[in-house]
Amino acid sequence: MLTGKQKRYLRKEAHHLNPIFQVGKEGVNDNMLQQISEALEKRELIKVSILQNNFESKQDVAEQLTDGTGAELVQVIGNVVVLYKESEDNKTLTLP
Repeated sequence: MLTGKQKRYLRKEAHHLNPIFQVGKEGVNDNMLQQISEALEKRELIKVSILQNNFESKQDVAEQLTDGTGAELVQVIGNVVVLYKESEDNKTLTLP
């Protein structure tokens, strides 16, 4: 679990990032989860945008993403979910 201090640090680091995945009306699927897991291994911190045509709640989508990828939920702000997962091979972020 992330502490409040770590989440603040990760929110600051994620501020300049653009979402690299979009969840549309089809919702979260296995292929998307696999691609997000691979992206998290390379980058550690990513943003996922939830499109307007998705009818699930943002919190449900965020929960599906964290459960499916093993990532930590940093923040849900607007239609954007920020995810963090410590990389095994490409460690770039050092948490406080």
